[in-house]
Amino acid sequence: MQLYNTLSAEERAIMIDDAGKQRLTLSFYAYAQISDPTQFRNELFLAWNSLEVLGRIYVAHEGINAQLSLPADNFYAFKDSIEVYDFMKGIRLNIAVEHNDHSFLKLTVKVRDKIVADGLVDETFDVTNIGIHLKAKEFNELLEDPNTIVVDMRNHYESEIGHFTKAIKPDVDTFRESLPIIEEQLAEHKQDKKLLMYCTGGIRCEKASAYFKHKGFENVYQLEGGIIEYTRQVKAEGLESKFIGKNFVFDHRLGERITDDIVSQCHQCGAPCDIHTNCVNEGCHLLFIQCEECATAMEGCCSQECVRVIHLPEEEQKAIRRGIKNGNKIFKKGKSDVLTFKNNEETHSVFVADKPKTAIKKEPKVKKIYIGKGTHFFPKPSIGQFLIEENEIKIGDTVLIKGSTTGEQKLVIEEMLVNDLAQEKAVSGDTCTFKLPFRIRLSDKLYKILD
Repeated sequence: MQLYNTLSAEERAIMIDDAGKQRLTLSFYAYAQISDPTQFRNELFLAWNSLEVLGRIYVAHEGINAQLSLPADNFYAFKDSIEVYDFMKGIRLNIAVEHNDHSFLKLTVKVRDKIVADGLVDETFDVTNIGIHLKAKEFNELLEDPNTIVVDMRNHYESEIGHFTKAIKPDVDTFRESLPIIEEQLAEHKQDKKLLMYCTGGIRCEKASAYFKHKGFENVYQLEGGIIEYTRQVKAEGLESKFIGKNFVFDHRLGERITDDIVSQCHQCGAPCDIHTNCVNEGCHLLFIQCEECATAMEGCCSQECVRVIHLPEEEQKAIRRGIKNGNKIFKKGKSDVLTFKNNEETHSVFVADKPKTAIKKEPKVKKIYIGKGTHFFPKPSIGQFLIEENEIKIGDTVLIKGSTTGEQKLVIEEMLVNDLAQEKAVSGDTCTFKLPFRIRLSDKLYKILD
């Protein structure tokens, strides 16, 4: 009986591409009393593994928190699999604004102490005594009320690339940090102000609203379904989006665009940018914002030291990172000393207040056609290998290479090998290689830019 992954992320990516099925990315949560989380976890894994579900799921005595993807064809079978549990019957599934077949590459179901780590040890706290849920239209209206204080319950690296107008954005790394900080900062407004909160999908606000009611706040409201559901309702009802920029997501996409506004800057040069990436040095993997120019100049790295490391032989790189735990750096966006430009503004306040600024509109989309996908990268000569699946490319063409970690990289092909021979053109079915100033990943997409 298989209860854990047996395939690597790379093997899974190939299988997804070969299957050719459209996948949906979605999330959901439910607070409930689960007597045996381990048994519940094993039941979910067995049911979902057969449905080709991939994702990151946490279960605990207090409920379930899930972010996942699955073939669109299996959607209703998946709904049936969760609705066998009474507490998940009719549950809202937050369908992602943007889909990516590679948003998740493993099925990970973990048993945790809590589905949202809050740091609380208080047996009198009732997580089900929540605030008032608001739909998008009601949320917009309350935003305009002068007696409303709206608080972003996400972390600094999330709110930096997108947020609601007029929102207070706590400068914190974790949810558990934000609860006592917000309580202290807003203590004098427990009775006279309306506390309005939002997060990505609603799960953090669900717990936060119960916490603040527990602490004596009288008028507590939360955005139902979070930013994801808000965006769906705004589009469906033709409402004005009060959320600007991108919504950070915890999968390979790292963000989905809500509006064309760019409200953040490159962490290396300060240029308007909201593209997250992880440092390509596997011994670092720092999450930060990097523009195309810096990505090219720094080869996808966060520092010159990491640039030096990625050019070392692979065995030396493995020796350097052996025994180093860098998991906590993955979401330390904007907090590393190696970054020359930090978006977290100089402030002695816990809250980073919105300063009047003009949002930068995103440039029009580049016209392009799909060519193929990356299949290998040779680090020493810095050469990328691609399988041509559609159309053709030739020397002199401008191409775009796009991937969740690679970002979007443009270059002009000056020379290339086609099926190991120097050729002017590559067509469908060919394997071609050419030199790159950056590292590509398995299944990065290759496009040709059209005039």
